[in-house]
Order: sequence, then C-alpha cells, then structure tokens
Amino acid sequence: MRAVLITGASSGIGYGAAKEFVSQGYHVFGSVRQDRDAQQLSHEMGTNFVPLCFDVTDANAIQQAADKVASMLEGKGLAGLINNAGIATSGPLIHQPLDEIRWQFEVNVIGLIAVTQAFLPLLKAQTSRANPGRIINISSTGGKIAAPFIGAYAGSKHAVEGISHSLRRELQLHGIDVIIVAPGAVNTPIWDKESAQDVSRYTATEYAESIRAFQQYFVAQGKQGYSSEVVGRFIRRVFETPNPKSRYTIVRNPISNWILPALLPDRWLDKLIGRNVGLLPK
Repeated sequence: MRAVLITGASSGIGYGAAKEFVSQGYHVFGSVRQDRDAQQLSHEMGTNFVPLCFDVTDANAIQQAADKVASMLEGKGLAGLINNAGIATSGPLIHQPLDEIRWQFEVNVIGLIAVTQAFLPLLKAQTSRANPGRIINISSTGGKIAAPFIGAYAGSKHAVEGISHSLRRELQLHGIDVIIVAPGAVNTPIWDKESAQDVSRYTATEYAESIRAFQQYFVAQGKQGYSSEVVGRFIRRVFETPNPKSRYTIVRNPISNWILPALLPDRWLDKLIGRNVGLLPK
C-alpha cells in the first residue's frame, strides 16, 4: 500500500484530497492542528488514515511528525507529499497590518518549505523500493493573476510557484518530481463564515466601497467553484500521471476565469478589474 502525506487535511482541498486518496487504497497521513479534527477524520476515514497533529509553523512538531511517519513506514518511505496547508488574508496592502502579512507568508511559504525539508528523506528512494516519491504543491490561480485586496495571499502563492520550479530543478538529483496544482475558486463552508464576508475594519479607508464590492464578488465566485471532492480527485489523478506537466490549473469556466485574463495585457486587466469593483469610474 502506497503512503502519502497531505498537509491541512481537516477541511477544504486537503480534506477532499485525503478522502479521495483513502478511497483509492492509499495509506494517508494527514496533518491537522486540533485533536478533535484528528478524532473526527480517523472515525470517518478509517484505518487507512493516520492524523498527524502539527502546525506547519512549528518546526519541532513537524520533525516529531516526520519521525513518527518514518517509524510507522518501517523503511518503506512515502510515495508522495502534498503541500496543501495554507491560509488566506485580505485587505488593501497599504492598510493591512504587517504582522498579518508576515503570518501569511510564514504559513503558506515558510511552512511549505519546512514540511518539505523534514519529510524529504522519506521521499528519497528507499532500500526496499527503487522509485522516489513525488511532491505536489498546491498553489492558486492567484499565483499567476493577482486580484486587488488579496495581495498578501497572491504574493504567497506567487512565491510557491517560484519555489516549486526551483525545487523541481534541484531535486532532479534525487529523481523527485515537483508539480504545481493551482485551483481556482473552491466551494467550501468557509464562504458562509463571517470572516469571509466581514470587511468592516476597512470601512474608514478610501477603499470601503470597492473592497465591499470585491468581497461580495469573491464570495459569490467561491460558492460557484468546484467542490473540494472534485479538486481532490483531480489532485489524485495528477499524482498518478506517469509523465505529468509541471503545472496544472483547475477552474470552472476556464475561458473567462483563466485563459482570457491570463492572455490580456496587464494594463487592460487593470482597467477591467478597476471598473468592475469601483476602483476606476465606469
């Protein structure tokens, strides 16, 4: 039975991926931050799922989890690492607190590197198998097209894109492939939470109206996105592809939501977005 590690398995894309890999006979190690999530996922997914309680910003906890996985695998190694754990913050960059921006990068970028460093020995070819493991880093369409008011998040995903390409080229030495999967909007319960819709802390700024319009649009797009189960199935198929591309995008209505925005000149896209959310007059 092949084993994979998926970070951020308690909800969203990580949950969908964990559920999919378990259903296809994989031994899944999934990172969560809360004991209650560990218990719930173990009960739901059965014995092929092993929860690992660690935060990607806690180096000691990550290493303890890596040691635990190594002990349980008894020299067999990991077939894959899926770096999914992440957070999303929002706000105009000239007003967003610097500590919040730092934390965005600490989780999405430094955390990804920390997990990769700790688990890399388990991805290298083991004595009992010839083939090394494979890494999938979860980026976002925001890693290529940066919308206003999510600059910190988009910046962290741009960083994930660049790091993934460098890492893939470095890990050729070990035969370990690194693939980027960049989802667009994903329909999860987060869009119904107050935190996804509350922009009140910026109501006293010059961006009050435009950020409210953008947030309403962003939430509506999120609710129209693919389910976490569909994205999880896509990730599993990419993982099993013999000769994968270096990067994949999964997004609903790809022509309008991905292909055309990516092809438009930056200045045209600036004006289109600006007029749609009230940053420019229509």
